Parts: sequence; C-alpha cells; structure tokens
Amino acid sequence: MTSEILSAINILTKPLGEASAQTSQQEALNVALGANRALLLERLQSDGGLQRAGRLREEVKAAADWFSSDTEDVTWIFVQECLLLLLTLTQHLTDELKRFKGAPPPPAGKVRTPEMAPPLPPDVLSVSQQKTVSSALQFVVSLGLCPYLSTGVGVPLGRRSAFGAVVEELIQKEAPPPVGHRLLTTTRVLLQVAELATLATLVFSRHLGDVMAALCQLGYEPQREDDQPLGTDVRQWCKEALRSLLGKVYQPMVVKELLILQGGPKQSDPAEGSIGPGSSRASRGSAPAWLRRLCGQLLSERLMQPNGVQAVVRAILEGGTGGDSDWRRSDAVARILVACPQQSASADGYFSLVCPQILDLLHFRDKLTAQQFQRVATRAALLMVQERPGFAQQYLLTPLLAPLQRCITASVEEHPQVAVEEYELTCCLEDVYKVWVVGNASTSTLLSALKEVVAVIFTLFCFTKQNVSHLRTTCQDILLWFLNQSEKSAALSSMRQLSGLRECKNDVAVGFQFRAGADGGVRLNCKQTCSDEDEELYEKLSSEQWRLECLMHLLAQLKDSDLPGDFFLELLQELTSWAATADKEVKHEDEVEVAAMTLLKMEQQLLGGAERQAEKLALLQVLAVMVDCLQHDQLLRKTSQVVDFMASLLQRACVGLKGPSGASVRNPVESQTLSMGMGLLATLLSAPQVSPEDYSCMQRLLTPLEALSQQHPDVVIQDLASNLRVVIATHGAYRPENLADVAGPDRNDSRSQQAPQHHCPTDGGGASSSSQADPNDKPLSDWMLEACDPDVPTRAVALRVMTQMVRRRDPEAFQAQEKILTLFLENLEHEDSFVYLSAIQGLAVVVDSYPGRILERLLKDFQHGPSLPSSNKESSLETRLKVGEVLMRASRAMGELTPHLGRPLVSVFLQGTRDPDQSVRASSLSNLGELCQRLDYSLGPLAQELSSCLTALIKTDKEAEVRRAAVHVVAQLLRGLSDKTTQVLSDVLLDLYRALKWVAHSDPDEVAVLQAQLALEELDEVMRRFIFPEQKLEKKIVVLP
Repeated sequence: MTSEILSAINILTKPLGEASAQTSQQEALNVALGANRALLLERLQSDGGLQRAGRLREEVKAAADWFSSDTEDVTWIFVQECLLLLLTLTQHLTDELKRFKGAPPPPAGKVRTPEMAPPLPPDVLSVSQQKTVSSALQFVVSLGLCPYLSTGVGVPLGRRSAFGAVVEELIQKEAPPPVGHRLLTTTRVLLQVAELATLATLVFSRHLGDVMAALCQLGYEPQREDDQPLGTDVRQWCKEALRSLLGKVYQPMVVKELLILQGGPKQSDPAEGSIGPGSSRASRGSAPAWLRRLCGQLLSERLMQPNGVQAVVRAILEGGTGGDSDWRRSDAVARILVACPQQSASADGYFSLVCPQILDLLHFRDKLTAQQFQRVATRAALLMVQERPGFAQQYLLTPLLAPLQRCITASVEEHPQVAVEEYELTCCLEDVYKVWVVGNASTSTLLSALKEVVAVIFTLFCFTKQNVSHLRTTCQDILLWFLNQSEKSAALSSMRQLSGLRECKNDVAVGFQFRAGADGGVRLNCKQTCSDEDEELYEKLSSEQWRLECLMHLLAQLKDSDLPGDFFLELLQELTSWAATADKEVKHEDEVEVAAMTLLKMEQQLLGGAERQAEKLALLQVLAVMVDCLQHDQLLRKTSQVVDFMASLLQRACVGLKGPSGASVRNPVESQTLSMGMGLLATLLSAPQVSPEDYSCMQRLLTPLEALSQQHPDVVIQDLASNLRVVIATHGAYRPENLADVAGPDRNDSRSQQAPQHHCPTDGGGASSSSQADPNDKPLSDWMLEACDPDVPTRAVALRVMTQMVRRRDPEAFQAQEKILTLFLENLEHEDSFVYLSAIQGLAVVVDSYPGRILERLLKDFQHGPSLPSSNKESSLETRLKVGEVLMRASRAMGELTPHLGRPLVSVFLQGTRDPDQSVRASSLSNLGELCQRLDYSLGPLAQELSSCLTALIKTDKEAEVRRAAVHVVAQLLRGLSDKTTQVLSDVLLDLYRALKWVAHSDPDEVAVLQAQLALEELDEVMRRFIFPEQKLEKKIVVLP
C-alpha cells in the first residue's frame, strides 16, 4: 500500500505538458495545479490499484478538522491535497511499523545464517520514493508556508528561485481561510509528518529553517488589529513546539538557521543571476526587532547548554575552505563566545559554562576539525584575556595550567605514587603551546600566568633532553616564547632562577620527580629515597650541571636576540662588584674579635661566609658554561654589548689596582686577560668606519682607561690604555699606526722579558734529570733498570720512553721484547695510576707492534689472572681488568687486521661474560662491543652465538651494570655495521630488537632503559635507510659490443 500512496503523490506532483495557450507563468501554474488534483481524484475513483489509498485518504480527511472545501484559492486546495496524502503516508507507515515491531519471532525451524541480511523495516523508502516525498514537501512549503510568512521572517521565495517569484504573485491571501490559519495548518501537519523518523529526515534536512520561521511567527509575532488573532492556546502550543524542535534537531543546524533568521550574512542564491547583480541584503527585508530578540535569546540558550560552544562553532565554520574567509569567521565566532549575552543572569555564570567548552575545543583529534576548532579556541582565549582578564584567569588559565600547578603543590600524603598522569601533562603542554605560542599575544596576564609554571616546564625540558620524548620540542618552544616575549628584566630574573643563581620558586615539589611515560610522554612520580649520601650528592651536582647545559641550549636557539649577551654581561658586572667587596670582607674578618663573639654569632658569620662563597662558585660555574657552550658572536653580537663587556673587564682591573696588595694585577692570567680585552677594543676601533653612536657608547670607558694608564704597573698596558683613551675621546681624529696590533707581538715580548725565571726544585733529582734528558742518550738497559726504580716519576718516565722505542720499532727493543713485556706486566700491578696507566699504554703498543705470541699471553692473563711468579694473587681481579683495558686499546688499533686477529679475542670475551665477578663480565662486554663494531662481515658466523649471549645477559643477569654493558654492545654493533646490519645480522636482528624492547619496557634500571632507547633509535635509522634508500642520480655509460 505504500507504493499506492506514493503513486498518488506522484500523480499530484508530476509536471504536465506545457500549455501553449496560456499567456503567463502564473496562469500556467494555476491550471497545472488544478489539472493535477482533478486527475488524482479521478484516478482514486477509477483505478482499482489506488482504491485502498483512496479509502485511507478519506479516513484522514474525515479526521482533519483543518480541511476547508469552500475555498476558491487553487494553490491552497492543492496544498491541502498534498497534506492529506502526506498524512495518509505517515499513518500507514506508522501502523506498518507497529505491526513489524510486534510481529512474533521466526519459527525455530527457519534458521538464519550470519550472512543473511536482517529484514528491512516497512518505513524504509527507496531513493525514487524519497524523491517523490521530497517533491510533495517542496510544494507544501513553497505554496502553503513561505508565502504566508511576514516580511523579514525567513528567506523570501523570490530570493530562492525563479519559481518562488512566480508563486508569490499567484497566492490569493484574501480568500478564506485566513493567512494565519493556513500557516498554522501547514506547520502542524509538517510536524505530524516529522514524528516518523524516516519522514523527519526529509522534512528537516531541507525545510528546517522554514518550519522554525513559521513557529516563531505563530508563537511570538505581536498581533495586529487587522488580522484574525490566534488563540492563546495555539500560540502557547507553537512556543512549546519550537522549543521541542530545537532540542531534537542537530544543534549546529539549529544554530545556522537561527543565525539566518536573525538576519545574518546574505546567503548564496541559485537564481541570483535572474534577480540581477544589484540585489542586496535589503532586497529581502531585514528581520523585525521581535524576531532578532527571539533569535538572540535562543542562540544564547544554545550556547550555554552542554556542547553549545561546539555547536555554534560547527554551524559557522562547517564547509570552510581554509582561506582568509575562515580566519575572519573564526575571529567572529571567538568574539561571539567572549561577549556575554544579555539573557545571561550573570557574567560569572556565563563564563563558568563557556570557558570549559572553549578548552575542550583544543582537544579534537580530527585534523581538519581540530585546526578550525583550535583556531577559534585560541582566538577566544586571547580575546578573553584582553577584555575579561579576571574571568580568563579564573575559568580559563587556572584550569588549563592545573596539571603544572599540581607539580608544584603535590604532597606525598595526597599522591603516594603518581601525582600527575602522563596524559594530563601532555594535554596541558599542548594547550599551553596552542594558546601561548600559536596565539603569540604577549599580554601581561599570559606572561604572568606562564611565569608561575615556567620553572616546572624547564625541569620537564631538562628531563626530556635526557630521554626520548615527544614533549621536548613543545617545552622548548614554550620556553623560547617566554624568554622572547618577556621584558628584559623579567627574562633575566627568570634566567637567574633557572640557572640556580637565585632560589628557584614554583619548581617541582620536593620528593617528586619526572619519569618516562608509556606513550612517549612524562608523568610525575613520588621520588624514591636514597640512603647513600654520596650518591645523592652526586645526583644533585650532576642535575645542576645538566640544567645549566639545557639552559645554554635554549640560549643558543635565540639567534636574533640580545638576551644571551645581556645575561652574560649582567653576570660579569656582578662578578666585578664581588671583586670590589672582596677586600672589604677580608678586612672585616680580620677586625672581628672571635673571642668576644657568642657561639651563635660565630656560627651565623661562618654560615654567611659559606653562603657567599657558594654564590660566587655558582656564578663562576654559570659563566664558565656560557663561555664553553655559546658562540662568541651570540654572547657579544652588538657593539654596545662588546663595550659593556670591556667596561666590566676594565672596572675589574681598576678594582684590582685599588686593592691593598695588588695581587690580582700581578696575576699573569688577569694581566693576559686584560691585554686580550684591550686588544679586542683596539680591533674594534681600527674598523674602517666607526659610527658616532659607537663612539658615544664608548665614552664610559674613558674613566677606567685613564685609571689604568696612570696606575697600572705594566708600562705596555699603560701606553695601550692611553692610546685607546685618546682615540675614543677624539672620535678617531687621532689614531696611532697599527692600532689593532698594539696588543699583539710587542705585548707578548715585553711580558716574556719581564717575567722572572723561577726554578722549582723537586724531591727526586733522578726524576727531574731523567725527564729532561734525551732518551737517545741512554741505552735500553738503563731505561729497564729505571723501570724498576721505587721512585714513581722515574719509573713512569722509563715506561713511557720504552713505549716510544717500541713504537719506533727500535732494533734493541725488538731484541728485548720479552723482557719489555715482563716489565710492563709487572708495572701493571703497581698501585699508582701514573705507573699502571703508562704500563697499559706500553702493553697496547707492544701488542700492536708484535701481536703474535704476546696477544695470546694477554688473553690467558685476562681469563685466568696474572701468570708472573711475582704476581699478587689478592689483586688478581684488578690486574685482569687492567689487561682488559689493554685488549680494548689493542682492538681499537687493529684496524683492517681485526677480522684476522680478532677471532681469538671474541672467544675469550664471550667466555668472560660467564665469569662470576660482575666487573669482569662488564669489562668483557665492553671489549666485545669495541671489537664487534670493527669485524664487519666477519661477524656473520658468530651472529647466533653473540645474539644468544647478549639476549640471555639482558634478560637474566641480576647486575644492572652488566645489563647496561650488554645493551651497549648491541648499540655499538648497530652503529659499527650501519647499512651492513641487515646483511650481517639478518638471522638475529628480530631477537635483538625484541630484547631491546623488553629492556625499554621492563628493565628497572633507568640507564639501561636509556641505552636501549638509543639502540632502538640506531636500529630505526638503519631500517629507514634500508626501506627508503637515498635516491641518487647517476649517469652510466654502457659500451655496446
């Protein structure tokens, strides 16, 4: 029966042949509508296939109290017929759907297989059937709804198509029933049809805006005296229907239609060419005031409901192309979100609802949607910070930075294990990057909020620099943005805190530390207590050094900034001020009467002195790291900074002149530094063109230069200071010849002439004479005797001389190689490092020069301990480790002979990995790594044995030191083989990969995990080069036979 009803709808709505006798489009349309209705009624009576549809239509007509048969308006008669058929179809589909849902299950004998499709519900329409229903709906809306909307309510028909312009002139609004009742009838029937889900999609996908406009007009338009007013109950029903409709439909569609009803931007017009290019927004009439207020209220309600912000953003930005128009629309949406609506009870309540939704816009993963949403969220956050800083701080920045703040305020009682999860920190840092770095608005509110957590971000950056984490670049960009955008004084103050020169506030809470997360991020864990004070002190000192190096890495990224130079000069100035107060402090300490002091005051004085010394050491450490890590053109990139540096240097020299002893002036290092600095200034003044601004900047050097020219004890420095002072004072009018070379050779010659000659006596006369004598003047026998001398320097020098003789392949040394080997082995057991290190070096040279039998003997000593009769068995382990060092150096020196000579070494080292002592196992693995990375293709037959050994040690050895060494061997192996890895280790590469992944995920030792991650990175690079080889353009010339 569904097809019968649709056939009737098709008869009513299908176009007829064009009648040539008609004189206008309006008359032709009027005749076509009447003819179609007459044909439908005739077919319903005569066609047996449509009789059931006709009977159901009559039942619906009898129940329809709105049907009017006494009207003369052909269009309304046609609309009523369309409404009857749509209601007939709706009632039939509803009854069929109820019977389908209430039908009993299929009998047990009829088995349904998994590949069988489920039965279709009866309300499912085909594409052609949907097209028929859509045509009827279009007639209903065009003839029975849009013509009866007031001016300015909705989009006029004339602005939609040429057909709409014809319809506007065809409607007879004076004929009964009244216009308001027609609009009410059409709207009610459409809502009844939309109660069925299948038909609701067809109604609201194309006609939602028209239905909303009709409900707004029926429920909220002020009544006029000349119209027949609708009842209060009817108007209340329309209001409730509008609210219900807005709550059911997809919210972005609702927002879009409300914006159009409110009078938004001009919509695209399919018939715009027929209307003419001069048409404008005024041609369709502006929305009346009551409608604008209503739409504004409804939009505000949509905005403040859950996910309302997302709905507004989707409504405005969906279908964007990513061009300039999208940027303008994003800015417009952001301004809408920041503007508190008048309907809101309070601004506080509004922002407390909207701000969390703005933050949620930053977390979308779909690329296109995320880009649009993040743009809106970032722009809204920046506008809110500028216009509503109080609310932005309370509802936007504080929740955004909450995970970083928790890193500062965490306590062991509240968070016994994990204080901040990995996903929280990752999400927080990504949001900070999007708002601060991408938004790039350096407002005081943003800078002050970020300053509160910058110490935590820096600590996190230092941690990611030691590990593999995707947060490293994010943290670095945030820190660089903060240093670039902050004022100079604030940036320098923050750098002092980060470098440890000032107490670092708001850093990670005591008792907590960052740990690597499972997904490449970082989490904050409770720190395990360390019982070893030495280990704790070492961790603290190494952590401070690493933080300084990370800070220097950040400063090195500030390519076009003066901040590194300013920080460097500020530290130099502080160093100068400390030098000025040093003599006063010494004098004060000498004047203090210790006997008259109480113990408390004495303790306070000692502690104060220790704190001052610690601050000075920290300052010197920062300066040393800066000079070591940063390029000179970054520290002093402008002339003004060079002048500031010279001012600090000259002032420090003047402070030394005023000292009581003048020891700093006579210090060769200080004098040489001053000489080089003045040479730098002379080079600067010798430039072809020195600007007046540079001379003006150098005026403050005149006073210290004058003091040096008059008071410094060195005549050359006096002359140089005087010449430089004259050049600066005259702005280059007076310039001595070769000014840039004044501090060069002459200065060095004069210093060498004035330097007194000191001869420092030593306790061992034999040692000094031996060290100054020519080795060629003594025979080998004398050096062998001195190698047994009890004096340590004499013995060490003798060992080094014999090493040189072996390296030169001296004939006498070749004849006595056995005795030399014995001497080296004996001295290998000496307790002094100067002696046994010389012996190790000598043995490595002997093995390199005469590898045959000597290498075999060293391998036995490494396996079983020293073989000399005079060897001390108690120190056998230390001797074996020293022999291992010899073998490592020998492995490095073998070069291309490694595949020939290295096989016995591999066997011995593999046996050493099973030694009971952990130190021998680690030494064997270290030597094995050095050897294997040089074996190349010769390693192939040993690959299985080597892989089994390393995998077993990695997974089963209890000592962390041995596991680290085993992982390091794998890394060295991959690094040494490089592109040959896939050929040499093809059979064991998967096993090694699994072992490394096991360490990275399961090993409790952090160093082993780090080395495994580095080895995995090396393997990743190898496989990338193997899978994606570098494309090379080569020309080949082939000579054909």
